[in-house]
Amino acid sequence: MAARAAARRDPEPEPVSPRGKKRILCVGLVCLDIITVVPAYPAEDTDTRCVSQRWQRGGNASNSCTVLALLGAPCAFMGSLAPGHAGDFIAADFQRRGVDVTHVAWQPHGDVPCACCVVSAASGSRTIMLYDTNLPDVTARDFERVDLSQYKWIHWEVFISKDLARHFGYRSAPEALQGLRDRVQPGATLICAWAEEGADAVGPDGELVHSDAFPPETLVDTLGAGDTFNAAVIFALSAGRSLQDALTFGCQIAGRKCGIQGFDGIV
Repeated sequence: MAARAAARRDPEPEPVSPRGKKRILCVGLVCLDIITVVPAYPAEDTDTRCVSQRWQRGGNASNSCTVLALLGAPCAFMGSLAPGHAGDFIAADFQRRGVDVTHVAWQPHGDVPCACCVVSAASGSRTIMLYDTNLPDVTARDFERVDLSQYKWIHWEVFISKDLARHFGYRSAPEALQGLRDRVQPGATLICAWAEEGADAVGPDGELVHSDAFPPETLVDTLGAGDTFNAAVIFALSAGRSLQDALTFGCQIAGRKCGIQGFDGIV
């Protein structure tokens, strides 16, 4: 723990990405996902045997890093972790994927968040129960150590989720985009995915663009589909592709993800 704390005070120089490419930085949550695949979602107060069970590095920003790495984009993750078995498992998996963890804030107190995820093999749906622990978030001081010139894109929460849109009373992606447009700075782009209905976006010019969904032949696992969509859209936009192309690419990659367990195999 002492060694990691020292690393936070005196960070190593940031690695240069391959071929001098600027990287994409994702800021946010990483957690331990304990994923249980069951034949069908169980009824309350019953016993059932699962098809499989695994540990997986999860969390919105963390999952997006996984997808970016699979797409071939140099990327880095910034968020909090705590020392221990779960933290070591997560750090090793980041390394396995080639995700830079220079900016992970190792916290001296708190526990790594854990999510118990139930995936129904019958429907492909996922039910998530997150134990959000007392782990502190990254701070402004953590950001003072970041050389922003190393990055071409920094992802926070730009995208509007279906759940957030519904929370505000909107019943479709276009309705949410129009309703929330006045809440953002002029010149901003708003993007909202709506599951099987595809995704919509509105750019600085106010024009609404749409992409249909690309569902797989068999719906297998929707856990992380939204994070996959976000990462694929970021990948395309950061490469200079149009908003329409990025939206379509995001829906295509998210559709592939829904047809497999986990993330390997989306490209």
